[in-house]
Amino acid sequence: MDLGRWLQVLVDNSHILRRVMYVLLAGLVVADLIIPSAYDRFPWESWGGFGALYGFAACIVIIAVAKALGYLLVYRGEDYYDE
Repeated sequence: MDLGRWLQVLVDNSHILRRVMYVLLAGLVVADLIIPSAYDRFPWESWGGFGALYGFAACIVIIAVAKALGYLLVYRGEDYYDE
């Protein structure tokens, strides 16, 4: 099967794939709550689910900074070249 067909199968079954990914993510957070970490440098790293929350917050910050830089440096008004 070629790549185009595989991609079409993924698009057609995206609702199933999304549910599977949510279950896997929830399973990882539950596993983090149950299985203690072997090496913690800071006390908050031993809290269950800390890695998931920290990663989510970091993604939100990265997206916000990238959008802010885009608005400040890249985007121009509609009449920018008409002056």
